[in-house]
Amino acid sequence: MSAAGRVAVVYGSTPGLGGLGHSVAAGITAAAKGAAEVFALGPAPPPLPWALPGGTPKASWLASPEGIPSWMVGYTWLRWRQGQVTCLRDRHLGRWAAQKIQSLRPESCYLFTQVALETLRWCRRESIPTVLDNPNGHIRNYRQVCERESRRWFGSEFHGHPSPAMVERVEEEYELADRIRVYSEWGKQKMMDFGVPAEKLHVLRQTVNLERFSPASEPPLNQGPLRACYVGSLDLRKGFVYLLKAIRAVGAKRIQLRIVGATGDRPCAQLLSQESEGLDIHAAPGDSLPVYRDSELLVIPTLEDGLPFVLVEGLACGLPVVVTTEAGAGECVRQGQSGWVVQAGNVEALAAALEQALSRRAELWSMGQRARADVEQYAGPEQLDQLSNWFHNNLVGVRA
Repeated sequence: MSAAGRVAVVYGSTPGLGGLGHSVAAGITAAAKGAAEVFALGPAPPPLPWALPGGTPKASWLASPEGIPSWMVGYTWLRWRQGQVTCLRDRHLGRWAAQKIQSLRPESCYLFTQVALETLRWCRRESIPTVLDNPNGHIRNYRQVCERESRRWFGSEFHGHPSPAMVERVEEEYELADRIRVYSEWGKQKMMDFGVPAEKLHVLRQTVNLERFSPASEPPLNQGPLRACYVGSLDLRKGFVYLLKAIRAVGAKRIQLRIVGATGDRPCAQLLSQESEGLDIHAAPGDSLPVYRDSELLVIPTLEDGLPFVLVEGLACGLPVVVTTEAGAGECVRQGQSGWVVQAGNVEALAAALEQALSRRAELWSMGQRARADVEQYAGPEQLDQLSNWFHNNLVGVRA
């Protein structure tokens, strides 16, 4: 790996918290592995150790200011326009970061999508090489999925994230970045489908702390309802409503669903309440690890995602999974051996996979062991080293 000098990392999610926060933590750690000095610009890291081997990397932390006061979001018209709130916040952070970057004068930048635009513009003018980290598919596909689902379930216009202004913002980021990291072949293909040149795109998967996320010491009891779990936010893109309908189709009393995550916006919270009626569901935010270890199956019914972090968490905890074709998750599952891959947004296909899991309940533990063995091959510490090597090697001479 070529030695790097001063590297700046610009991000918008708290390092180590949630799927995007884990990606941020991995990006900063990878940059720090080969750089003389790293500047991390974004939300301050939490006081607890990160869920990555080695803990918090050595970096100069520049904590971003609050973009929009919380009272404005809660007590003005903005509370009905979450997409605009996200765009305003990211634009504010992006402008702040670009001002800081100009005085820091880094030799290269690792930037996370949505907050990268202003820094990318400066880097292009100054011939500073850049990498853009894009955890999802193309932002326009993301928007189209949400618009379609909003019409289907609410009969109304979509006002969430990403807003039209965010789509324009991120598409300019794609254009300005020298390299774009995506998390799966699916993510790469979606980017290409919407016109991003293939030579810009590089697939590097997620990493996970294999020591923290590990299987339970013994198989769970397979008595009573099948214990399935869903981890992540409850928004339209995640496809949670299709899972609830599939459970109802299989039989409300045959599956117990444990949900760990936020309930999303008000319409999605109402949809969750409506579709959960009569089902055996326990929903609460909190630590996902105990739920993984007490479950028999993880279900990720997403309609759009580059490679969900909850997937590698669940696989590392020895859970077989049900995933969809519209995400990179399908690339990590051996059909019928470590889980099932089904068509996205298809209640019948999800129900059929749940029926398979019920009929093969005695095999789920061994399927999970295969899943654990698979994830050890591509999401361990070596993947973090690969990301670091790729980042530093790809920036050398990029504009020579």
